Amino acid sequence: MTTRRSFLRAQMVGLAAGLALTACAPLAPNASGGGHIPIVFVHGNGDSAALWLTTMWRFESNGWPRERLHAIDAPYPLSRDDDTKEQPGRSSTTEHAQALAREVDAVLARTGASKVALVGNSRGGNAIRHYIQNLGGAAKVETAVLGGTPNHGVWAHAATRPNSEFNGAGPFLMGLNAPKGPNGDEVTPGVKWFTLRSDNNDKFAQPDGVWIGSKGVPTNVTADSPALKGATNVVLPQRDHREVSFHAQAFAKTFEFVAGRSPARLDILAQTAPVLDGLVSGHTAAGPTNLPLAGATLEVFEVNASTGERLGAAVHSKAIAADGRWGPFTAQAGARYEFVVSAPGFALAHVYRSPFPRSSNVVHFRVERLADADKAAQAVVAFTRPRGYFGAGRDTMQFDGQSPPPGVQPGVAGVSASRLRLADGTARAVSAEFNGERITGRTWPVAQGRLTVLELHH
Repeated sequence: MTTRRSFLRAQMVGLAAGLALTACAPLAPNASGGGHIPIVFVHGNGDSAALWLTTMWRFESNGWPRERLHAIDAPYPLSRDDDTKEQPGRSSTTEHAQALAREVDAVLARTGASKVALVGNSRGGNAIRHYIQNLGGAAKVETAVLGGTPNHGVWAHAATRPNSEFNGAGPFLMGLNAPKGPNGDEVTPGVKWFTLRSDNNDKFAQPDGVWIGSKGVPTNVTADSPALKGATNVVLPQRDHREVSFHAQAFAKTFEFVAGRSPARLDILAQTAPVLDGLVSGHTAAGPTNLPLAGATLEVFEVNASTGERLGAAVHSKAIAADGRWGPFTAQAGARYEFVVSAPGFALAHVYRSPFPRSSNVVHFRVERLADADKAAQAVVAFTRPRGYFGAGRDTMQFDGQSPPPGVQPGVAGVSASRLRLADGTARAVSAEFNGERITGRTWPVAQGRLTVLELHH
């Protein structure tokens, strides 16, 4: 580890170095793409393509053609507990990488490009590395960007779940990290490799096992777990496990490495009439899926920004068919919306979102069931941040007047959702704010199987 740390210190490029990565080569030409290589985004464990929403908006705002940005949805996004054993509703490392291989082939066929860039968060980086090293991906990939990928494990104990893909001492990661080439690199030759990591705020790159249910037990992993010998390794100070992929700072570094130039802007360029669409999915006993949830319904209501009250009848409604899609829906610029998603056996969710500045086809909704603790309340409100965690002391935030939100503790940022279980069922406005993004919704009665979700963009 000491040798690897010395190497990393020599290789690391901090934020203070600015946006210039002078070693990056210009984009390789691609058929009919205007020099813009197709980019395939790969989400993390249990996640979906929806997490790349703001990243794709920023690429588009810097001139990247929308048809050259593709975020995948792994059908079963959770890893197996033991990678060598079948587990219904979960995917193995090879199944995950094979699904990525099929997506890459489809993107190459559709665009006429010769190669793609792959950008992955967390477990998505495992699939990228496996595909490139073991499934022929090196011939089809120009650039690989890995954000927060636990390349040396979330823990590294030979005797603790030895066949987990997240065990740095297990066969999967040991095989990926085996020395390659004359310098003993950990990355596959022929591809440009880039990693992004936190300094010490990644919940899955910690020396103590508190975030994996083993408080006080050494993990044998440190903050530099995501870095790789042979890659360009960059630290984003104080960014958390998801922000190293989805934060504006991560976008800037990713864009620069892929494009060979700095982005012109980090803000999102607004459109006048955004067209929205996405997938409705659910859960199995094994966990979340990205499979279409046929039979669900979705309604959209425009709401008052200050009170969350509806401004009239539904402006869009759809019964979800076999493809799982709930759109297209043309939104009004700057309008606030409530999305009501219902499906047999699941809670009826009232989801409140910030205005959508741009079109997107990855505005996904994944329904859930009410927990037993929820059923004892009169109303339940969830405040969620899918693209990052809540950092007490780092972020400015409040939830229904409480700061920090319930369940958010000082220290490493590792909680992405806060939940209120209210004893008073009187319908009222409920607001939450995070670093300037403010959302107001309404409470709904649990007795009717309903819950409220305030979901952040940023």
